[in-house]
Amino acid sequence: MKYQAINSDLFKRNRERFAAQMKPNSIAVFHSNDQMPRNGDCYFRYRQNSDMFYMTGLDQEEVVLVLYPDHPKGKEHSEMVFTKKTNEHIMIWEGYKYTKEDAAKTSAVANIHWLEAFEGTLHSLLLMADNIYVNTNENPRASVELASRDMRFAHKLKQNYPAHNFERSQPIMKNLRMIKQQEEIDVMQKACDITDQTFRRVLSSTKPGMMEYEVEANIIYEFIRNGANGHAYDPIIAGGANACVLHYTANDMALKDGDVLLMDFGAEYGNYAADLSRSIPVNGRFTDRQKAVYNAVLKVKKEAEQMLVAGNNIAAYHDEVGRIMESELIGLGLLDREAVKRQNPEMPLYKKYFMHGTSHHLGLDVHDLNDPYAKIEAGMVFTCEPGIYIPAENLGIRIEDDLVVTNGAPLNLMANIPIEVEEIEELMNSTVGA
Repeated sequence: MKYQAINSDLFKRNRERFAAQMKPNSIAVFHSNDQMPRNGDCYFRYRQNSDMFYMTGLDQEEVVLVLYPDHPKGKEHSEMVFTKKTNEHIMIWEGYKYTKEDAAKTSAVANIHWLEAFEGTLHSLLLMADNIYVNTNENPRASVELASRDMRFAHKLKQNYPAHNFERSQPIMKNLRMIKQQEEIDVMQKACDITDQTFRRVLSSTKPGMMEYEVEANIIYEFIRNGANGHAYDPIIAGGANACVLHYTANDMALKDGDVLLMDFGAEYGNYAADLSRSIPVNGRFTDRQKAVYNAVLKVKKEAEQMLVAGNNIAAYHDEVGRIMESELIGLGLLDREAVKRQNPEMPLYKKYFMHGTSHHLGLDVHDLNDPYAKIEAGMVFTCEPGIYIPAENLGIRIEDDLVVTNGAPLNLMANIPIEVEEIEELMNSTVGA
């Protein structure tokens, strides 16, 4: 792996915390992600199932985790990993795969078995268990047509063991994964630090006439050379009017003198995501109007992040950010104060220019697993990303940092990344002609 090994104590604690919330005499089963076909005989680059990684740290296909905390023999069967048995052919064509010893060291699971023993072993365990926890994708934003290995296995279990009681793993996973532990925050800080170095490269190299994909090339170069897995999500490199398309990823247009370039990108390190948005003047200087819109967004962000505190409610938080944004849009001449007073509260006028939410959970997934109705707690990590989009002016501004909720003020994992107008202009112009 490109990233430094994560302390296996994290994964051991995660399993213990999950097991503590299971019903008595229950089994839980977690699978690796499939290798996904690309075309012909090629596959997309492998990415581990986030839940499997969270529970084991194992970053390889064809791995299964089985938990049975109440097994009569205790630790011998309380947690087991089954992994693909390697051989000389695999070593020559695919390279290294986990040995039993390495899988045990990475995951802190003592009982490692080859995958060929899985079906028979699980059958004998299931005959003693009352409940089976199956793991499916319950990310609130997910819209998946292709059945995962976990989902296919759940269907198989229900067919073969119809008298058992089936439980969902995801409610437990949501409660656990929303609250980050220190090891996770440390890895996310590394992802943010790589993203910081990358943004500085972009500031020093962007100029009129470049293509959006040239900026993207600079980003992936800096990611890979600093040990990131790559992009945490498809990057948005949107010049001028393209910035008003919220999920613009074509990244194939020329950057024009006088335009603002909106970028939304983040490194993935150790399977954890960073998520940054910055908006910069292509020629190194904001116009007065661009600066006014930029500073309005920045003001909203600064006020919003101070509300990311323990005990707040995310829905109430978003409503309050909307009210702050209304005031800024009135100041920019985009909204009429009297019209705002008369607006339908169910359809606030600010959404014409700021149509997305301000914050989402961040972690192993860029839109991390969460309970949308849970109170904000210390240890949660959120983005904070207000924006203003004005198609009539070919202008879109979004500014985003990643913040850890604490028992006091939020901890900004991107505090060192340039954000003020003066910083951005100075860094863009200090290298002109170099």
